[in-house]
Amino acid sequence: MRQEFSIIFILLVLALSVCAFLSYRSSKKIGPSVSLLLCGLIPPVIGNLIIISSSVRFISTLGCYIYFLGMDLAIYSLLRFTFDYCLIRWPNTGLKIFVYAFFVIDVIQLLLNPLFHHAFTTEAIIVDAEPYYRLVPYLGQTFHRVVDYAVFLAVIIIFIYKMIHTPRVYVERYSIILAVMLFTGAWETYYIFSRTPVDTSMIGFGVFGLLVFYFSMYYRPLKLLDRMLAGIASQIPEALFFYDDAGRCIWANEPGLKLTGIKDTDFEKAKDRLAELFGDFEQDSDEWTLKRSQKVDDEMRYYIMEKHTVKDSRDYSSGSFLSIKDNTEEQNALQKEKYNATHDRLTDLYTKEHLYECIHRLLLNDQKTDFLIIMIDVKDFKIINDIFGSEFGDYTLKQIAEWIKGMMPQKSVYGRLSGDMFGVCIPKDEFDAEKLEKALSQFVVRNDNIEHHILVHLGVYEVNEPKLDVSVMFDRAHMALSTIKDDYQTHIAWYDDKMRERVLWDQHISTQLRRAIYEKQVRPYLQPIVDTEGRIVGAEALVRWIHPVDGFLSPGMFIPVFEKNGMIAELDKYIWRCACKLLSSWKKEHSDLFISINISPKDFYFIDVAAEIKKIVKEYDIDPSKLRIEITETVMMTDINNRMKILEELKEAGFMIEMDDFGSGYSSLNMLKDMPVDILKIDMVFLSKSKQNEKAQKIMHNIISMSEDLGIISLTEGVEDEEQFRFLLEMGCKLFQGYYFARPMPVDEFENKYLE
Repeated sequence: MRQEFSIIFILLVLALSVCAFLSYRSSKKIGPSVSLLLCGLIPPVIGNLIIISSSVRFISTLGCYIYFLGMDLAIYSLLRFTFDYCLIRWPNTGLKIFVYAFFVIDVIQLLLNPLFHHAFTTEAIIVDAEPYYRLVPYLGQTFHRVVDYAVFLAVIIIFIYKMIHTPRVYVERYSIILAVMLFTGAWETYYIFSRTPVDTSMIGFGVFGLLVFYFSMYYRPLKLLDRMLAGIASQIPEALFFYDDAGRCIWANEPGLKLTGIKDTDFEKAKDRLAELFGDFEQDSDEWTLKRSQKVDDEMRYYIMEKHTVKDSRDYSSGSFLSIKDNTEEQNALQKEKYNATHDRLTDLYTKEHLYECIHRLLLNDQKTDFLIIMIDVKDFKIINDIFGSEFGDYTLKQIAEWIKGMMPQKSVYGRLSGDMFGVCIPKDEFDAEKLEKALSQFVVRNDNIEHHILVHLGVYEVNEPKLDVSVMFDRAHMALSTIKDDYQTHIAWYDDKMRERVLWDQHISTQLRRAIYEKQVRPYLQPIVDTEGRIVGAEALVRWIHPVDGFLSPGMFIPVFEKNGMIAELDKYIWRCACKLLSSWKKEHSDLFISINISPKDFYFIDVAAEIKKIVKEYDIDPSKLRIEITETVMMTDINNRMKILEELKEAGFMIEMDDFGSGYSSLNMLKDMPVDILKIDMVFLSKSKQNEKAQKIMHNIISMSEDLGIISLTEGVEDEEQFRFLLEMGCKLFQGYYFARPMPVDEFENKYLE
């Protein structure tokens, strides 16, 4: 018997050693704890191996020491393993030291046994016809057993606690190891009290160590995994259907049951029910993804269906599963995002970019239909906002959008281009200009107690070049709009070739201005200004352009263009410089003459007018009073306070200020009381345009008298004959300008005729 158990113990030691080595080399976090436990189980087994193999008291006693000290190591390593395996920590450091102290005390008292003989001794008995030295325990041995059993009991309590307080799916993780520990502990207890010569419970120790190694390092708890996977699948919001290799549905989660309306006992009905809901969705391939939709309670629901085949290690199909995700929210959010990206939030019409894209597509796909591009503009929309508030302004834009939706035919497309601008593409044969004119003439917006008639203009471009960029088409429609921007009776304007020619002309001369100035194609012309006796007292500098190809260009052919694109400032600065250069050359012999220069309203936007003029005057060293600053009433229509400061700055610097076209506007008298004006320039057109000539004459007479009372010099321009001159002279006018005296002329002609 002793020989057989010796062989068994040797095999257990070898097995535990190999498993300890493998655990130590493992990458798993629990590996070191398992390795320590297996190493701790080896000494008790070796100690028992020595005891049952020896017939010598000393050697048997040595085996007992190895056995008892090894039991302390085994229990200590079991405690360490338990803490790591059960994922717990010591409640406090004091308790940990207290427990470890008992291990240290037990080891010391066992080592002192040879001196005091208080722990144990051995007695000889005959086993297998040979002496066998059996343990005779004393008090120290009892202490040893109390320490080991106490810690062993604590380990069992920890495992029981974890089993009670862990989810049911994890019970198997602890129950198997707990069962083996209880079995081994009971076996060891039986040995102690049975007094059998050989401690066969060491076999249980070895088996326990091997089971711990297996369950900690390699065991896959299939039952646990099955429960976990089932739990996970049940909690997944997607509907899941599992099929066997024959294609029969064997399980479905709660969302799947809800989708198909079947019970958990009728899984085989799932396939037919899914076919009713989504039609023939099965595909030939093992893996596929489909998108399906269906109407549920008057609402469209969107689904994504995915099938996956499960294969074993030999690549044979062992089944499949189908997932069905309700994608309605994501789809609705995507559609909403797409809608918001292509529609204006205020009016719900297409955005400018999307409108252009739709028109381009429409013209490309329907080349048999003739289309019109319409730009819709709300006249003076800023005033609507200023008077009635932005809320009414927004309401107005919404009403215009609703009007567009109602008036435009089905085949048309429309959108909002900018703040108060809208765009439409409409079939030409469905455009009813007469009907639109009537509707626009009666366009009234009502909101609560507010009622306002708004002026809406339409610029129309007939599409005769479908491949033209849509933005260019709207530019041409906008050109048409510009022709009626101040017309309150006409609401629709058509683009024609003359507009295109004008645009080409504008581009043509705009690119040549700098070269024209450099080559002196652009030059000042002087129109004399005379006093009451007909003597030349000064002149007005007027710009003319002698083009090398296009010939003589009147100001009307380029001034409006440069005022529109901002190049007028560059042109004006050049004429100011020419005027100062002339005054500088006249300074010796004709210092009494002055030159009036014009300032465009646009100059104030692009340059510092006062600083620029003062710089040029200083450069040519001339008297500022000889360079008269001529402004029109329209200069003061915007940014009045700032413009007034500029004029006052020029006045303080010694310049004389002329107001041109007095009487042509609506606020001249109001501004005249505040403006630092020295000369009032009256246009004879004021008389010629009026049917009530007698009234006009009285008004003009009073204007001249008023200017004299205010200390302002009156100058009448546009005098064409002697009768007009005599008439104005009798009214008290001081200065005169017009064709009666002289037309604008080149500088050399002016100097030859009047200065020599």
